[in-house]
Amino acid sequence: MEGVMDHDDMPGGIGYWVRRRAELFPKDLALIDPDRSLTWQEFNRRVNQLVEALTEQGVGFGERIAALLWNSTPFLEAVFATAKMGAILVPINFRLAAPEIRYILDDSGSRLMLAHESFRRTAELVKDPEHLIFAADPEQTQDNAYEALLASYPGKEPPSTVHARDIHLMMYTSGTTGRPKGARLSHRNANWNAIQLMLHEASLHNHDVVLTVAPLFHIGGLGVHTLPALYQGVTVVLLPHFDPVDVLNTIQQRKVTALFMVPAMWQALSQVPDFENYDLSSLRSLVSGGAPCPIPLIEFYQSRGFTFLEGFGMTETAPNTMILNAQDAVRKHGSIGRPLFYQEARIVNNQDQDVARGTVGELVLKGPNIFEGYWKMPEATQEAFRQGWFHTGDLAYMDEEGFFFLVDRKKDMLISGGENVYPIEVEQVLVRHPNILEAAVIGVPDSKWGAVPYALVVLKDPAHPVSIEDLTHFCRDKLAAFKIPRYMSIVEELPRNATGKVLKTVLREHYHQESHKTPETHKKEEGESNG
Repeated sequence: MEGVMDHDDMPGGIGYWVRRRAELFPKDLALIDPDRSLTWQEFNRRVNQLVEALTEQGVGFGERIAALLWNSTPFLEAVFATAKMGAILVPINFRLAAPEIRYILDDSGSRLMLAHESFRRTAELVKDPEHLIFAADPEQTQDNAYEALLASYPGKEPPSTVHARDIHLMMYTSGTTGRPKGARLSHRNANWNAIQLMLHEASLHNHDVVLTVAPLFHIGGLGVHTLPALYQGVTVVLLPHFDPVDVLNTIQQRKVTALFMVPAMWQALSQVPDFENYDLSSLRSLVSGGAPCPIPLIEFYQSRGFTFLEGFGMTETAPNTMILNAQDAVRKHGSIGRPLFYQEARIVNNQDQDVARGTVGELVLKGPNIFEGYWKMPEATQEAFRQGWFHTGDLAYMDEEGFFFLVDRKKDMLISGGENVYPIEVEQVLVRHPNILEAAVIGVPDSKWGAVPYALVVLKDPAHPVSIEDLTHFCRDKLAAFKIPRYMSIVEELPRNATGKVLKTVLREHYHQESHKTPETHKKEEGESNG
């Protein structure tokens, strides 16, 4: 594989994709959003117009341009315009507060920011007005500075000196602990991410229609299907925000064939009262990622005849690394699958030595999709790439057939009475309770055992509460005693970041004291054994 990775340069980086599609298939449909439909020829021209506009404003090779945008054609135009000119796009989570956005702008040194009108107030708090370009919100008709800007340029094809190892995206990690880090993703990473997906069951076909509703500011929304679809010339339908009914209507109307969402979104979709009344027969491939998917949710879609695939990826891996094949989905429940074609994976101990199959260790990866390092953080980059392998920080094990199973993040594991407790394992049991919709497990201090599991649960029917005794009885024949939650709180919802991951840090901050109780909190009897 080293030879392949050393000789994978491509003309013009990923900007070449759009130019070449426009040359070969100018009238084919590339993008659909609530405002417009664009052929490849139209899309390429608009990308080139944005290149000319940014160039006139002094943007040069390697400079950063921030994007505070809904899922929309301007977002993807920004992706490919910066790619063609060798600049770097910095997508920003629009759910962040102004100080958090300001930190990313300052840290990245972004010269300009593209923003939708609905984010104007925040944008003007964090960036000088002369360095802002505003686009009309999707489905709005007000005067549009962005459209006027594009229209003032002819859209000629720019010359390109971009190479595979040049950076095209800087995506900031979620920052649930400490400051977020800027992951530097190259054209090479995006190219190989698309190639690897083509060599898997989840590959796209020429006449597919991809729906992108997961936010494009996150690598899952951008890299699972959207960029690979544009690499292959597949039509992409964009929805600016997630509404489960809107998603079902769009699938039905646009004959969507492939859809990626995070588990919280798949859960919301399954809860639509008249789900069975929508014509979803066009759907060929359903992919879940971003967080472990509860097994009952996978079973919900499989029981209705859908090919439901669960994958694993990270911002730093651009993102696809593993996908569980449909034929193995039932017998390998809970697995993230096996590595993609050009992805190498190992499980290692704290000395970076391989562990035996079935033994928990840290998942480490190598491949052409792995990022180029963290922005202005050489020590963090060096630590992440020990001995040439990217250290994910995820605890996992590999079974005898080579399937990988995530156990938990290193930082989320707790030790109770000398025994390792992996919250994901406990959570997967809890969500099988007939009245538990969602669950999160954290560790809290305990004077006797060091730490014990604490469960936060969202009920399907709040009118029928679940007690800690109910929970203990339900788990008794499914988990070892030391894994069964000693505390429980019923909550209306779990705190999540934009990717759907539960914010365990927030939960730990709130429930960190063993004695902390809310009226909904219950505790097991102190005399019960922990093992």
